[in-house]
Amino acid sequence: MAYIIRRIILFVVTMAIVSFITFAVFQILPGDPIRTMLGTEADEVQVETLRKELGLDQPLYVQYFDWAKGLVTGDLGESIRFSMPVKELLMDRLPVTISLAVITLLIVIIVAIPLGIFVAKRQNKMSDVVFSSITQVGMAIPSFWLGMLLILYLGMNFSFFSISGYVPWTESIAGALGAILLPALTIAIPQIAVKFRYVRNAILEQLRLDYVRTIRSKGITEKFVMYKHVLRNSMIPILTIFGLITAEVVAGTIIVEQVFALPGIGQLLITSIGYRDFPLVQGIVMYITFAVVFINFLVDILYSVLDPRIRLN
Repeated sequence: MAYIIRRIILFVVTMAIVSFITFAVFQILPGDPIRTMLGTEADEVQVETLRKELGLDQPLYVQYFDWAKGLVTGDLGESIRFSMPVKELLMDRLPVTISLAVITLLIVIIVAIPLGIFVAKRQNKMSDVVFSSITQVGMAIPSFWLGMLLILYLGMNFSFFSISGYVPWTESIAGALGAILLPALTIAIPQIAVKFRYVRNAILEQLRLDYVRTIRSKGITEKFVMYKHVLRNSMIPILTIFGLITAEVVAGTIIVEQVFALPGIGQLLITSIGYRDFPLVQGIVMYITFAVVFINFLVDILYSVLDPRIRLN
């Protein structure tokens, strides 16, 4: 329990630090959001009136604590570009980005872990050489270029795949899957290449240890050795890279949503930056931060489940 409490405190402190940095950065950036909202034709009276209504005439520390309190209560302010609450905009776009991220991670897990195990058991054989070479290419392919290739060769030739737009899951499961699958593959393929190599190397490292030879000498089947002992003991480094990959998946959605015209958080972020919509950008940055930090928090908790000794350190 003490370990979990420490992780929760670290989670809260991290979010507090990021919120302060995010607020400070947007105070330094050039540009006046009030002028953006009212336009260049507004006079000083209108500008000062709106500034007072939004609380921007208050000292910075007051503005920060008001904004931070809003983060806790879910009040992220109002978008300058869309003239509606930031929370509503995020809730409207979140299902798209969450669907894309979850399906991407499922593809990575389903493909990379079995493939890493398969190749590790065949070290230095032809299959090991072939898959290792293919993954080198996979890691080098830029996501936006891979997305265009998938659109050209799969999206244009198979009607199941949608090359732009999004269909809600509540309307059609097949339609939603067709809209999400190509973008998910675009993000997943490079990540599979990275994850595969980590799984392979982690398992090979365990296979070289003395305890594996001892278990094999007792006549235990190779399948039992692999899945009961080797894979379990390899999960700590595997989980570590999964935490890092999750952050890359969240970041990858920003580019891929543009390529496939998906109305998600990434596309909303690009739009808000273009219009200097600071409240919306701040809200999206905090969402991305929360997603990454929370995933790493869960990874830390899983560490203690897989290896109880971590709780004692």
